[in-house]
Amino acid sequence: MASEEEANASVAAEGKKPRHKGKHDKPKPWDDDPNIDHWKIEKFDPSWNEGGMLEVKKYLQEAWPIVKGALKEFGVACELNLVEGSMTVSTTRKTRDPYIIVKAKELIKLLSRSVPAPQAIKILNDEMSCDIIKIGSIIRNKERFVKRRERLLGPNLSTLKAIEILTGCYILVQGNTVAAMGSWKGLKQVRRVVEDCIKNVKHPVYHIKELLIKRELAKNPALAHESWDRFLPKFKKKNVKQKKPITKEKKPYTPFPPPQQPSKIDLELESGEYFMSDKRKSAKKWQEKLEKQSEKAEENKRKRDSAFVPPKEETATPYESTKSTSNNDEIADMAKSLKKKAKELRKNEAQENVKLESYIASNEGSRPKKKHKSSKSK
Repeated sequence: MASEEEANASVAAEGKKPRHKGKHDKPKPWDDDPNIDHWKIEKFDPSWNEGGMLEVKKYLQEAWPIVKGALKEFGVACELNLVEGSMTVSTTRKTRDPYIIVKAKELIKLLSRSVPAPQAIKILNDEMSCDIIKIGSIIRNKERFVKRRERLLGPNLSTLKAIEILTGCYILVQGNTVAAMGSWKGLKQVRRVVEDCIKNVKHPVYHIKELLIKRELAKNPALAHESWDRFLPKFKKKNVKQKKPITKEKKPYTPFPPPQQPSKIDLELESGEYFMSDKRKSAKKWQEKLEKQSEKAEENKRKRDSAFVPPKEETATPYESTKSTSNNDEIADMAKSLKKKAKELRKNEAQENVKLESYIASNEGSRPKKKHKSSKSK
């Protein structure tokens, strides 16, 4: 250390900057400032953190009067505590419906999952129900979870909108939960679609196809008391088979170690090479080498000669031979019949020519000769 300090002091005396070992261990502009006390602990000033430690949710503050007015109609009191970060509902003397407190509890649950207040207030109606599906604990891998959650939403939320239209439910995917509002029948369908998508059992598009077919079948009253399984499509999951890891067969356990393998000297002693001279050993190696070369040469010659071996002629079976002979006989018969017909045609043509010639000759003989009138001289 003393040597390093002396070296730095000598460098500083020369007017050069001292060298530092670390990459980021460089002199800062405030290191040599005499006005800064590096060991002083300053007192905390509240102006440094005017917002405080509370995370005020503006949308709840803005929407709370609407929620309060909606609950007041049913005689339920509500309170928003921003200090504790809680929402409480309680019955009053004006409350008549005993089940409304359960509905109010569901309203708080929906508001805590970022459902807009105008939509969440609809849960107070008797026909409306809600279901909060926890999807975060279904799959552990974060990347797969995000990918399957995006699959549920679809491009530009098209898949989610299609599910909302077919089920008649309002669906909101927020973080690790899916909040749904609607009828019990629709909520059951939504839960099935969401869980099958996250578990990678079936794609949401196939569920949408099934819901469309069911929607059309419901319009036909004749099919009200029949099973619709024959109309619904059956989708088979096609997964690419992965290669099975090669597992070594486990040998039966024995407490004894494996037998020791013979060394090179042991093998030479067994064969008798150990006692041979160097000349005989080299001669033996040369002989083995020549034998290998001759075997290789014979194999190469066999491969070259195989290209010149003529292929085997196909020998006809008895059935094929009889078939070919019968075909040859048929062809010979046809040739004979054609020759016979040709001869008959020639004879007929010759007879017709003879008849024509005799007819022409007879006509010429029977024709009377014209008498030429001689002109008398007066």
